[in-house]
Amino acid sequence: MLKEKLKHHRLILASGSPRRQEFFKNLGLDFEIQLKPVKEEYPPRLIHFEISNYLAQLKALAFKDNLQPKDILITSDTIVWHNNTALGKPRDSQEAFNILKSLNNATHEVITSVCFTTTNYTKTLYSITKVTFKELSDDEINYYIKNYQPFDKAGAYGIQEWIGQIGVTKIEGSYFNVMGLPVHLVYKTLNAIAETT
Repeated sequence: MLKEKLKHHRLILASGSPRRQEFFKNLGLDFEIQLKPVKEEYPPRLIHFEISNYLAQLKALAFKDNLQPKDILITSDTIVWHNNTALGKPRDSQEAFNILKSLNNATHEVITSVCFTTTNYTKTLYSITKVTFKELSDDEINYYIKNYQPFDKAGAYGIQEWIGQIGVTKIEGSYFNVMGLPVHLVYKTLNAIAETT
């Protein structure tokens, strides 16, 4: 269905995330992966979804001079928002431990922004999912960090991994959004773009 609608377009996914790439494969879409280095920094005045929106748009800017008329570029960014602070990817085991300890026995928000860019169109949307963790023991946190090395994940965890299975007690919103992509919104938006271009 969607693949047929997009047959005259070139879909470019600017993400090295294997999870996001898998989502696009599962949608049955033909796409290319293109990566450009971007320094993921944002103005300190930004809060909440403004941060992930800004970073998703920043990633798209790196491609602005390379897009062809039938290209659709997709860039995205995920943050964890907790206690009025954005939690990104941990730099080391100690930072991962501190992040997970802060998420202990509490509810946080996972925010993923997705930016769709063509030569004459840009749209940024975001999805918010609330995730609640049980009280994790230090041993459980250390076991997870040692065995799963969650240094490429915002908030220092992957919900699809062991810690999500034993630690998450409640989810409000899209599960796939927590994994890194609000697939339902991506599907809806690509359909709309295909019908208007």
